[in-house]
Amino acid sequence: MKHLNVLEAKLTDFVCQASGNYLNEENAITKDLIGLRIYDAPLIGAAPVSDVLFEALKKPEAIGEHFMLPKDWMPEGRTVLSFFLPYTEAVKLANARDGREPAPEWLHGRIEGQSFLTEACAYLKDTIEHMSGTVIVPTWDPRFWKSETPKGVEFPDYEFTSNWSERHIAFVCGLGTFGLSRGLITKAGIAGRFASLITDLEFEPVPREYDGLYDYCTNCGACIRRCPVNAISFETGKAHEPCASFLDYTEEAYAPRYGCGKCQTGVPCESGIPGK
Repeated sequence: MKHLNVLEAKLTDFVCQASGNYLNEENAITKDLIGLRIYDAPLIGAAPVSDVLFEALKKPEAIGEHFMLPKDWMPEGRTVLSFFLPYTEAVKLANARDGREPAPEWLHGRIEGQSFLTEACAYLKDTIEHMSGTVIVPTWDPRFWKSETPKGVEFPDYEFTSNWSERHIAFVCGLGTFGLSRGLITKAGIAGRFASLITDLEFEPVPREYDGLYDYCTNCGACIRRCPVNAISFETGKAHEPCASFLDYTEEAYAPRYGCGKCQTGVPCESGIPGK
């Protein structure tokens, strides 16, 4: 069984040094953002493909029958790895400012940040392959789908689901629990991005330091007050429709970028697990 600390150290070096994690003259919205670092050091979690919680994700109250198990993606797989890239303080502080509109720093985090997340995932994949492992990244696989109904699949609310969920995978892999806004609260907070992969190598699992889905959430209501379109409530959590509509608005207003992230910034869980 292999230890995760080696992978985490390699990925941390990559995140800190790779040029893709820094804005340059070509992609910065304004000159003062040149050199901005998007992400801080990563967190890595792991779970065996046989973990019973993966099977639980097929329940209607979780993701649903359309969720594909790790073994469905990779029959010879042994470990699911999930990692979290937290945004830097500069990105979070900018978006935490009062106002309805997303900060330029956050818009960069959503678009250039997504590009670098893909780079980081590719780096991790290459690193494991150099350890003689085989890797599948489900979201890169042609079988992956989201936000539309594939042939032969019938279920309600199909517009806001997928057959592989990064947040749910991170929960199983020991990285954190959900918040009222449906984001995942990690030891490095809620503001950031997740990715995952499956490998035939056996890595030590990360113990889940929680029992329930919402153990790290204090129900303080800060994300409710931060949402510009009142999409979050104590009774129902986050409603997808108004949130998606606001993202559509930002895509028109800030094309080719878009984003919001107000519920992830300026809140107690922004950069860590909030105190009870």
